[in-house]
Amino acid sequence: MTQNVTAPAQSPRDAASLVPPVDVVEDTAGITLYADLPNVPKDRLHLHVEGDSLTIEGEIALDAPAGTEATHTEVGLARYRRVFTLSRELDPGKINAEFVHGVLTLRIPKAEQALPRRIAIAVD
Repeated sequence: MTQNVTAPAQSPRDAASLVPPVDVVEDTAGITLYADLPNVPKDRLHLHVEGDSLTIEGEIALDAPAGTEATHTEVGLARYRRVFTLSRELDPGKINAEFVHGVLTLRIPKAEQALPRRIAIAVD
């Protein structure tokens, strides 16, 4: 199996963000990423592709009832951020994204030249 996506080391900018867990599944046609982003509304989810970098960012919506104050908070950061380096085998121009029940599903197909193909044999 070819490793198509890598997660680089965190930079200081990433230190103030939660890192969402991501599963990566590869098949012959491309890869599928499943990112868990609980409490992120769709309008606060942002995907960016620049060069060979894919960035997933989402702001968490944790609204406390009016007149209350948290006495204990385990999620102290209000955003997720994860950056991946895409392989040249993938076609970032054809990414398909779906966001259902806090799970982001990204389908990234392989580029045409990276797909396996059958070669016809001419008969004389």
